[in-house]
Amino acid sequence: MTEFVKIVEVGPRDGLQNEKTPLTLQDRKQLILDLMQTGLKAIEVGSCVSPKWVPQMASSDELYAELPKDPNVQFSLLTPNMKGFESALAVGCKEVAVFTAASESFTQKNINCSINESFEKFADILKAAKEHDIKVRGYVSCVVDCPYEGAIDPKQVSKVVTRLFDMGCYEVSLGETIGTATPNRVKKMWEACLSELDAQFMAGHFHNTYGMAIANIYQSLEQGIRIFDSSIAGLGGCPYAKGASGNVSTEDLLYLLNGMGFETGIHVEALMQASQNISQRLDRKNPSNYANAYLQTRCA
Repeated sequence: MTEFVKIVEVGPRDGLQNEKTPLTLQDRKQLILDLMQTGLKAIEVGSCVSPKWVPQMASSDELYAELPKDPNVQFSLLTPNMKGFESALAVGCKEVAVFTAASESFTQKNINCSINESFEKFADILKAAKEHDIKVRGYVSCVVDCPYEGAIDPKQVSKVVTRLFDMGCYEVSLGETIGTATPNRVKKMWEACLSELDAQFMAGHFHNTYGMAIANIYQSLEQGIRIFDSSIAGLGGCPYAKGASGNVSTEDLLYLLNGMGFETGIHVEALMQASQNISQRLDRKNPSNYANAYLQTRCA
């Protein structure tokens, strides 16, 4: 039987929040409507944060409320604090996400607190989410390297991931935030985490700064990981990691998975259309190798 790999599309949130070209709420909505046509089962809509800090994510709760709901598509909102969670709750969101890091320095730069303090902030969110039957996904940044501390001990990553799971996160996404990892180091990171937690509860989130994202995903597949975050047209980066480029493109990830015989439920033509649409709207070159090869083949 063909194995299924779940792709979590993070372009509308993790991607757009770091793009320089501002988009209207309608533009963001159109991107998600395009993505809904592709067969993607999980789409991150936006982030319930102050527009003062992340203007690209303004009115994400309003955007969520405007989207047509499809039982086959799980929408989620990032909620870094209780105020954000309450905004998500008010619009009927059934999945939220919280985030921390495996690096103390990065956590301080990113959310102005220590790793332990970040867990304390999440406690109320996780408690409220349980009361309202809302799923919580956890994000852990800097699982291999930190822009401030350098290499991160895999045991530290495992400790943070396990704690998020024990607190109630149904799934934890491990973010290779600055894209410096190579497969041998990714393997050690997964080995540490898999010694404490089953693969079904963890996802890989890779950036492509040094062109290693697909190689690192291949290594992750070899380790038994079957959930990956990706971003349409490679949107995104990280405002707290200098030089970090976008997330791995959904197009390149899909090409790898299809070539290896995995099932994703994604329709290539619809994904390519969504990719073209957002690249044109942002007036940016698509960094996806597959998307560019696909277009050249079509134009030949």
